[in-house]
Amino acid sequence: MKFGLEINEHDWSGGPEQMGRNLGQIGKRAEDAGFHSLWVWDHFIQLRRWEDPLMEGWMMLSYLAAATDRIRLGTLVTGATYRHPAILVKQASTLDVLSAGRSYFGVGAAWNEREHKAFGVRFPPIAERFELLEDLLQIAHRTWSGETGPFEGRHVQLTEQMDNPPPVQRPHPPILIGGGGERKTLRMVAQYGDATHQTTSDPETMRHKMGVLREHCERLGRNYDEIERFCGLDISSPQRKGEIAETDVLLERIGALEEAGAQGVFFVLPKLADTDSIERFAEVIDRAAARA
Repeated sequence: MKFGLEINEHDWSGGPEQMGRNLGQIGKRAEDAGFHSLWVWDHFIQLRRWEDPLMEGWMMLSYLAAATDRIRLGTLVTGATYRHPAILVKQASTLDVLSAGRSYFGVGAAWNEREHKAFGVRFPPIAERFELLEDLLQIAHRTWSGETGPFEGRHVQLTEQMDNPPPVQRPHPPILIGGGGERKTLRMVAQYGDATHQTTSDPETMRHKMGVLREHCERLGRNYDEIERFCGLDISSPQRKGEIAETDVLLERIGALEEAGAQGVFFVLPKLADTDSIERFAEVIDRAAARA
């Protein structure tokens, strides 16, 4: 079982002056604790409380690439509407180079209308957002396979494709597609993706979604076992509100998700910069590895 730490709360002590230092330390501490990956939101504004701080995701990942050595890095996830698709693929290639091949390319169809309007980014209807996501996925596959010719998508037209330096990972950084939509999103995972992330932490929901994904894979001739399968993990204590559950409770929940088809879990730990929550979770990681 792989463990991914989400970094999406930035109200750390020290304020903006210490954010870089705190971020680098969080990355190194998570690496030392045995986490498989670090994930940041690619949103422009904090979604839980709009007035709270939130740094830009791709800049954070570049900083983390320099601050860490082994842990993998990705956005959870970048909306296809936020940046021009070919430029976003260029960013993803650069991150893979700067991290020496430790990146995931996390993408989705985007959903938050308010932040689009606040930053002057067009928020298309949902059908168009999925068409744009498919253009993006096709551009990524073409670019990373060495295709240099023109591209004519539903919404994106390129006279040629360029990508130098190319990613370190071969054939390309794994593409993680976020979302559980059964008709479009999971079909795209089967057709274009290397990983899926389901926000659910419910084993029955995860089992159902993976059944749908398997059906899409069968229709498209894709090997289901080639796709990494991630979901959320409920870390809350059933007795003490606001605290992390006991290790045995967490291991039970992790086992149920693994039995439902999950190969990894992503979650948020409280007050990353100001507590030892990362180090305390290392016991869960060690015990999960020992019983594997």
